[in-house]
Amino acid sequence: MNGAARRPWLPEPLAASLAELRQDRAVWLVGGAVRDAFLERTTVDLDLAVDQGAIALARRVADAWGGDFYALDQERDIGRVLLARPDLPVRTLDFSRLRGDDILSDLRSRDFTINAMAVPLSEPDRLLDPCGGLQDLRQGLLRTCSDGAVADDPLRALRAVRLAAEFSLRIEKETQRQVSQAAAALASISAERVRDELFLIFGQPRPGRAVRVLAHIGLLEAIFPDLRPLRGLQQPPPHTRDAWEHTLSVVDALAELLSVLALEHDEEKSADLTMAQVSLRLGRFRAALHGHLAPPLSAGRSARQLLFLSALYHDAGKVTTASRDADGRIHFYRHELAGATMAEARGRALRLSLAEIERLRQTVAHHMRPLWLVGRTSPRAAHRFFRQAGEAGVDVVLLSLSDLLGVQPLPPPQDRWQARLEVARDLLEAYFERQAEVVHPPALVRGDELAEALAIAPGPEIGRLLREIGEAQADGSVSSRAEAIELARRRHLAPTTADDVDGEPPG
Repeated sequence: MNGAARRPWLPEPLAASLAELRQDRAVWLVGGAVRDAFLERTTVDLDLAVDQGAIALARRVADAWGGDFYALDQERDIGRVLLARPDLPVRTLDFSRLRGDDILSDLRSRDFTINAMAVPLSEPDRLLDPCGGLQDLRQGLLRTCSDGAVADDPLRALRAVRLAAEFSLRIEKETQRQVSQAAAALASISAERVRDELFLIFGQPRPGRAVRVLAHIGLLEAIFPDLRPLRGLQQPPPHTRDAWEHTLSVVDALAELLSVLALEHDEEKSADLTMAQVSLRLGRFRAALHGHLAPPLSAGRSARQLLFLSALYHDAGKVTTASRDADGRIHFYRHELAGATMAEARGRALRLSLAEIERLRQTVAHHMRPLWLVGRTSPRAAHRFFRQAGEAGVDVVLLSLSDLLGVQPLPPPQDRWQARLEVARDLLEAYFERQAEVVHPPALVRGDELAEALAIAPGPEIGRLLREIGEAQADGSVSSRAEAIELARRRHLAPTTADDVDGEPPG
């Protein structure tokens, strides 16, 4: 990490444009962009402090560069510019008026020293660092700018853990004290701000480290009080961990699994036999999985990030469903359904979108089904699985594998692991490679046509028959309208068998 004079703070075209557009305003590049430049990390989101007229400057920049402009806070004079230009490696520029009387006061009021550095655009060789952030960065230390920094904004406790995990920093002793005392005060923070900080944690390559730190200092339970009863909740063999430690281990395992299945994957991470088999069996789906998990579901939050929240809640329902049989064996019958209800409630509390809440609920509700499909996979079973789970079915497959990896510290027995990988492969193949054939075969007959052909009234029976036709199409036993009607005629009012019941475990 070298001095300020050697840093390419901004792309040259943007720097030249800002020099012209800022007119008589004083403008500083501040915060994470300066920190990341010293770490030689690419930054696509820039924060700029302005002594006056921040919103007006943001509007001028948006006009000059053909970007979208948003006035984020009229009272505090904060504006945002969104750019989508292939010739410019910058996505967002936030312009905000100084928080104090001058730039040094502004920097001292910030959260952590590594985020309290600035460079004047008019003097790019000069670094402003009133809190010693560069030295802390060199020493791998995370330190607040003041003794009251976290108390002033308790969300900074979450941010401290995130930054420490993201940049492999050691949290300074006084900062640790501030962070550990923030649990009760988190309730005063808006759900939207807590949600956004959590999803930044979930967006890290391996969020398990930060999640475990949050759990250790009591912040995780402050955010998710409904998970607290998982601590000490005993589980039957082959589990060797209580429900709480198992949950944290599943988060770790999910990150490892996704790293092996990432587009840019490290072959060394799949050197052990368990992960090597993941790469061998499921590696061909890397591009498809990236296309499924990376796009945002809402407000920039991705399906991948949401999947880690699903991992935290996948066993939440065990708290209310625990029972013992006559032999003393512990059971958690239908815990996945109870957990889905809890996950849905938590999604609403975090102000997730309706699409995110439904995806979260479905992932938790169906996470046991790949286990029930061991030895029973078929095109018909895959069709039924995705009919019920929808897009969340892919998430379920990944969560189910992670769930098995989190059962005990040792790798799962080879026979069990191979069987689960076969289920995962068959389901992912159906979804990504045989979508039109298995998952969504074209309709051969409409409901009203079927009702007329069988001389029955529209209703639930028609829906059941259409579902059976779809399953028969998936396994290739029906391929024409006439065959579909004939199947429906045979199955009309036929007794429902155990295998017909959606979502039931075998046996």
